[in-house]
Amino acid sequence: MKTEFKAKFLQHVAKKRKEEGFTLIELLVVIIIIGILSAIALPSFLNQANKAKQSEAKTYIGSLNKGHQAYFAEKNNFTTNIDFLGVGISTQTANYAYTVVTTDKLAHVLSEGASLNTNTLNSYGGTVFIVTSASGATTRSILCETDTPADNTLADDHTDCGQATGGMTAVGGS
Repeated sequence: MKTEFKAKFLQHVAKKRKEEGFTLIELLVVIIIIGILSAIALPSFLNQANKAKQSEAKTYIGSLNKGHQAYFAEKNNFTTNIDFLGVGISTQTANYAYTVVTTDKLAHVLSEGASLNTNTLNSYGGTVFIVTSASGATTRSILCETDTPADNTLADDHTDCGQATGGMTAVGGS
């Protein structure tokens, strides 16, 4: 009985050695699955650099809006000179150029990124405007985003994001 058991055990061990490793089909299935997953994830990873560049514009426009609000509180008017706002922001960076247009009721800040880069960056616009009430005047601001530059429009003491290709949508305000 013992010799028969040894023989069967040796046959089993020899048979197992032949079944070691992966088959070609199993290997191809794994490679295809990895390829599909990377094709799904790759655009998301590549878009992260643009999101970081666009966050620069959102932050700068927000700071410029706050600077306009502070400047208006002190001087009772708006300025077209970004240096007068005291926020330490350059009018042009590697990704965006910032311009300011003012009237007696509003200050409009526009960031143009598409013309400076590869047309992959969204443009942003910010507007600070005066809201008057029985208790006095105060300032409000809005931050808008679009595929292409567009002006914000002033209507009834509030701003609406202007229309452009893809439409300008509000992304922040106070």
